[in-house]
Amino acid sequence: MNIAFFTEMNFVGKIPRTHRNMRTEFAWMCALEADHWNIQAKPNKKYDLGIVIIPKKNPLFDLNKIRAYCDKVAVMQEGPNWFWQDYPLEQQIWYYNTLVSADIIYTHNSSDQKYYKGLINHSDVRVMPSLMIEDSIKECVNTNRYGVMIGGNMTSWYGGFDSMIIAQEFREKIYAPSMGRRIAREEELDISHLPYMDWQQWITELSKVKYGVHLMRTHAAGTFALNCAYLGIPCIGYEGLDTQEICHPDTTVALGDLESAKQIAKNLRNNEKIYIEYSNTVKERYNEYYHESKFNIGI
Repeated sequence: MNIAFFTEMNFVGKIPRTHRNMRTEFAWMCALEADHWNIQAKPNKKYDLGIVIIPKKNPLFDLNKIRAYCDKVAVMQEGPNWFWQDYPLEQQIWYYNTLVSADIIYTHNSSDQKYYKGLINHSDVRVMPSLMIEDSIKECVNTNRYGVMIGGNMTSWYGGFDSMIIAQEFREKIYAPSMGRRIAREEELDISHLPYMDWQQWITELSKVKYGVHLMRTHAAGTFALNCAYLGIPCIGYEGLDTQEICHPDTTVALGDLESAKQIAKNLRNNEKIYIEYSNTVKERYNEYYHESKFNIGI
């Protein structure tokens, strides 16, 4: 099957397996051997399926532009399922009608699938699971790990402050990536912020820590929990995210349950046997449910 992705990125072609910045959407393109086009481009060939990632900041896109080149057109979820409800009303209606007109809707999580099915009563809503292409990171193995990585910055979007409070229970150095929503004065906290980096560099840095904490209420693709599972790093996170629930069943807590999260952190810190057990479990569950060989979005 000939497949194309359409996004706001300005390049044409395929994603090689050794691409240094193999983030989620690139991994999907790579696994499906799909071509990529800018969302406003006019391809010079026909496709069986076009998968569109509608830009968050410019949702007024007409799917008919893609239908001229594709037998079927799918919309792939971008960000949390409620994000579009922050648009002005006319854009909300436009986005809603775009979803209705799509042949397929691909979602991040099983909870998102239920949301979109209920929202528009669409007949074909499927989960497109998060994916890692491992070719460029196979050497990212560290046996002498120290510290804890939190998954985001000090905003409600990432829940960074909650993650920091739980991370302190490990009594080890705390690290955090520098995301686009990082706010001023975060450097005053006792956290080591990583510089902006590509995906390969990120996995290398993540592999150096022993624990992960990502108490993020904003549920999207779940790559932090997935990356931790690949590396065998137990990650404390909220339920409702497939990668967290499936790969980290022993460290998943109900939304807002910081009390339980704190107790899990103490258990991991104080009992190396529990840590090793959890570490082995997350690696096993990654291989069972999320290894590329299991990848299937029902094209």
